[in-house]
Amino acid sequence: MRLGVLDVGSNTVHLLVVDARRGAHPTPARSEKTVLRLAERITSSGQLSKVGADELVRTVAAARESSVRLGCADLMAFATSAVREAGNSAAVLRRVHKETGVELRVLSGEDEARLTFLAARRWYGWSAGNLLVLDIGGGSLEIAAGIDEDPDFAWSLPLGAGRLTRTRFTSDPPTREQVERTVGWLDEQLAPIAKRVAKYGTPDRAVATSKTFRTLARLTGAAPSSAGPRVRRVLTDTGLSQLIAFISRMSAADLAQLEGVSPSRAHQLVAGALVAQATMRALSLPEVEIGPWALREGVILRRLDQTNGEDHTVLAD
Repeated sequence: MRLGVLDVGSNTVHLLVVDARRGAHPTPARSEKTVLRLAERITSSGQLSKVGADELVRTVAAARESSVRLGCADLMAFATSAVREAGNSAAVLRRVHKETGVELRVLSGEDEARLTFLAARRWYGWSAGNLLVLDIGGGSLEIAAGIDEDPDFAWSLPLGAGRLTRTRFTSDPPTREQVERTVGWLDEQLAPIAKRVAKYGTPDRAVATSKTFRTLARLTGAAPSSAGPRVRRVLTDTGLSQLIAFISRMSAADLAQLEGVSPSRAHQLVAGALVAQATMRALSLPEVEIGPWALREGVILRRLDQTNGEDHTVLAD
């Protein structure tokens, strides 16, 4: 069965098409990305702007056409923090459905954490034991942990790389004072969560997903994506500290020239690195392993789990 997953994030709209069946490994067939930066299209009154909504409708319509052309039996579409937090999200979702025929579901932060955890658990298996999963998006940071496929806890914090870039930095590159203040502020934000995580015991394996973590790992010496998903990649606290000392002095334009850095995300790389460092420090993690599966794969796996030949329920509560 060929399935399409449409992920409307804070930075990009990503269509992933896979060939999958229950109990089998989902095989990617096509990936299409469009940079919209919806989080930057939120007005001062907290609404998604008309321009942003117009672009979203056009992009979703194009993705639907691609999914049909590629023979997808179903298109599962979801949106995360940018749309979730927009004051006019309900109206935008109605418009998307009316003009494209696509029902775009808004995931809660906890949904994101749980589905990402499911993907990591399936990739690493039961041998991973007590699994801790971290994911840094444009608008939020997700943390989940547990010994089963459904995590014992799943939290989402408004500590995304794009959000911090917009709210904490006023220059490019950020000043030393802005960086230092952000580091202290992040420590304060993460301290209560760290205490709650500690109650669940030391993780047997700590895994980080998301483009932010993959980029940071690549910049500290991890294998490139061309080496394939099964190559072990790690991000260490030492390597990350050294990297931050280097990239925090670079402009977004200069960062975009580095190998492995996406030009569309270069402007938020420093903030993402600070979030990663603060999270690893708060949770006493000397290193994290970079997991190849994340939210989109979690959505696919959940869908396959719920399919019995007639049931096409997706992302059920």
